[in-house]
Amino acid sequence: MIVAIDGPAGAGKSTVARRLAERLGFRYLDTGAMYRALTWLAMYRGLALDQGDRLAELAEQHPVELSETGRVSIGGIDVTASIRESRVDRLVPVVARHPNVRAVMRRRQRELAEAGNAVVEGRDIGTVVAPRAEVKVYLVADRAERARRRMAERPGIGADALATDLRLRDESDAARMQPAPDAELIDTTGLEVEDVVARIEDLVRARQPA
Repeated sequence: MIVAIDGPAGAGKSTVARRLAERLGFRYLDTGAMYRALTWLAMYRGLALDQGDRLAELAEQHPVELSETGRVSIGGIDVTASIRESRVDRLVPVVARHPNVRAVMRRRQRELAEAGNAVVEGRDIGTVVAPRAEVKVYLVADRAERARRRMAERPGIGADALATDLRLRDESDAARMQPAPDAELIDTTGLEVEDVVARIEDLVRARQPA
């Protein structure tokens, strides 16, 4: 079974998906981490981030690996911590907007998702990456709450910089951030993580074979 969790930055996707995977005993796949890893490798190698063909070739040559313990590696290098740096934050949207890069990454995401029971989170998961997912969820939250969460995750970045980053991410994602028609919409603004996880777990249990 595949559980697809979509939503904008700061809506709670990563925290909820990770906790849900633990509860269900499913693998957790963070597709955003995959784009971060590719961005890191391109920066590490000094590649121009406006060259979509070269970046897609790099992604083909070095498929991102996601371990069951949550480690992320690319090109034989563990980049779990490095991909959360602010410099990667700023440049991920530049890499992810290339259509040919997204095509390569989506193929890799499908390979990982179809290897067994998985909770897959990111952008356009339920609509493009895993349109046949048995459970699709779209998380939302108001922008003030999303900004607060991002600040808690990245205390070293100023509030103004985070607010600007969130606005730019929303603008960049606007064209493809649409929930699948059959997705369950959950507003996480006033909810605790466990409440959201419990709601999705109920959906999963209801759709699992008896």
